[in-house]
Amino acid sequence: MMGAMTTLLAALLDGALDDPEAIRVGDVAMTGPELLGAAAVVADQIVERPDEGPVAVLAEPTAQTVVAMVGALLAGVPVVPVPPDTGPGERGHVLTDSGASLWIGERPPEVTLPVRKVDLRQRSGDQTREAPNDGPALILYTSGTTGAPKGVLLSRAAMAAGLDGLADAWDWTADDTLAHGLPLFHVHGLGLGVFGALRIGSRLVHVGRPKPELYAAAVRDHGATLLFGVPTIWSRIAADPDSAGALRPARLLVSGSAPLPVPVFERVRELTGQAPVERYGMSETMITLSVRADGERRPGWVGQPVAGVSTRIVSTDEENEGELLPHDGETIGELQLQGPGLFTGYLGRPEATAATWTDDGWFRTGDAAVIDAGGYHRIVGRRSVDLIKTGGYRVGAGEIETALLEHVGISEAAVVGEPDDDLGQRIVAHVVVSGDPIDPDEVIAFVADRLSAHKRPREVRVVDALPRNAMGKVQKARL
Repeated sequence: MMGAMTTLLAALLDGALDDPEAIRVGDVAMTGPELLGAAAVVADQIVERPDEGPVAVLAEPTAQTVVAMVGALLAGVPVVPVPPDTGPGERGHVLTDSGASLWIGERPPEVTLPVRKVDLRQRSGDQTREAPNDGPALILYTSGTTGAPKGVLLSRAAMAAGLDGLADAWDWTADDTLAHGLPLFHVHGLGLGVFGALRIGSRLVHVGRPKPELYAAAVRDHGATLLFGVPTIWSRIAADPDSAGALRPARLLVSGSAPLPVPVFERVRELTGQAPVERYGMSETMITLSVRADGERRPGWVGQPVAGVSTRIVSTDEENEGELLPHDGETIGELQLQGPGLFTGYLGRPEATAATWTDDGWFRTGDAAVIDAGGYHRIVGRRSVDLIKTGGYRVGAGEIETALLEHVGISEAAVVGEPDDDLGQRIVAHVVVSGDPIDPDEVIAFVADRLSAHKRPREVRVVDALPRNAMGKVQKARL
């Protein structure tokens, strides 16, 4: 572990990653010193500005993006990663709310900020050192499902602590080669998938687009040992036996950002010879829970707290709100946690920040979970949409979704609770059919045969596709 180091980009700044293939993004490869020299040019341009506000980076999956973000950290200013597919309205909100004073990358027509582009051929002899790690490194914007997107302030110290916890849990070292095709505007693809490699010193291969054959090529051609993916990627890999078989030499397959369906988990294990490692985190917390590299891998369970993190589950019922709940593997409560990897707050939102903390100093995740006697956690889902109160019972949507996905005719499923005069909420399943038409009544009976009767859907709706965000999470509010 590297807890004693005071910088986020520890390995990069210590001169590691000197292999010609140390950092590969798409077709571009560079050494750590080459990345640092190009990033120092960006840092020089940033510090020359009269305005020292945050820097907005067009977060395309390119080497220029990585150089720009490292350059901003060298200059000591926060990075605002802007998704390439963000519409003008949301992009305008992000830029205004963050106070961004410079745009790096191809500038959309409506953006009026000063712009800089990254030239990978330029180098600066001034190897600027990274700013102290007590300031914000990233301003990540939430998905905005409960209002306008909020800017999450993640400090260098928090990111470093989270990464060190994962290095410990996954035996992640400089001997690894990390490969993934994740977006560079989320904690998963950027915080873990770029800054993790630059802190720990493992080689990095960003495959550009998350295609099974590109993951296979990363293992075959670049010796990737550690692979990151979201469930959508693992589902595609599970449907491509040749690509999946090529992953057998890899050491660790990591899935996160959304629950991994049990059939996909089992198929990946069958084709690759190893079960995926699941983990849990948020923009506000880095990764707080994970199955360890040498730990038991159970479908649907996201393991134990990483080093430095403490967790608890509490009741959200009005009559006993905040009461600690037992770790029996069945009782559902709100997951709350403490640890060094937590965010500083929401930018300019003191009331929203305060609302996420309990009076005794625990962060409210807003997620419903169970914890078993061995400290393993299973995330039921968001309290607001995945914890359904029906007929006096508390039911987790994820358990029903898992049962639905066991049906041979269903390829995707999302369960929500809708208002019901009799039950309080009735369970409604939205399903994507993979073959012949299905009989909704038969599907309801199918679930009732596998779970308690009160957990069966009262209605099954067939849809062409489930609405998902860029990380593959189903956007249940749209259902």
